[in-house]
Amino acid sequence: MSDMNTLRDECIAEFTGTFLFLAIGMGCVAGLKLAGAAYGQWEISIIWGLAVALAAYLTGGVSGAHLNPSVTFALAFFAKFPKQKILPYVISQFLGAFVAAAVVYGLYYNLFTAKTLDTAGVFTTFPNPHISLFQAFMTELFITAVLVAVILGLSDDGNGLPRGALVAFLVGVLVAVIGGAFGPLTGFAMNAARDFGPRLFAYFAGWDTSVMTGNKDIPYFLVPLIAPVIGGCLGAAFYTKLIGEPLARRQSR
Repeated sequence: MSDMNTLRDECIAEFTGTFLFLAIGMGCVAGLKLAGAAYGQWEISIIWGLAVALAAYLTGGVSGAHLNPSVTFALAFFAKFPKQKILPYVISQFLGAFVAAAVVYGLYYNLFTAKTLDTAGVFTTFPNPHISLFQAFMTELFITAVLVAVILGLSDDGNGLPRGALVAFLVGVLVAVIGGAFGPLTGFAMNAARDFGPRLFAYFAGWDTSVMTGNKDIPYFLVPLIAPVIGGCLGAAFYTKLIGEPLARRQSR
């Protein structure tokens, strides 16, 4: 198979996986906000985590199931993922997220009685009103660093017992745990595609510019667009330098 066909298949897998976990996750939030479903933060976090795990099981064998620009950038700079694949992967992830938002909007269309900042929360994330923009940025940076560092640890067979097919499930558990702990602060985006793709759809679907700005002086969309990428690279650097390399030295003795 040619490299072009391989890349095409990988991009389709990234689109599909991102679409799947976001359709499930946003569908859950739509049920809460629009249909009166009785979910708490922990239930929402579990659904998001299981959605990520299922998407990873579906597509991991083709593309590695990055499903997140933070993961793609981190692997490219710290784990030998080909840098020429960054842009195709990231575009596929953003497109999958955008289309997932369109599908959820179409299925719940009759329940969107008003296009407010609250209903925009079906698609995207906004900070807790009691925290500053800086706190929101640092929250997204920190939780994405944790996400990527632990993903690298889980997928490193040299770090403890080989986990094999359990990796995707454990990553889902990780997402759920992070959501339960820090979701009330920023909505635990951790993923520029997850946040900006649906946010852009909401803007095109008729929500006003507040969906982009979050009614902040500095447009809020920049926080979950930038902070997770930086956090992911920091998490990868932490794991590679402080855990991965010491493990490699121990094993080479």
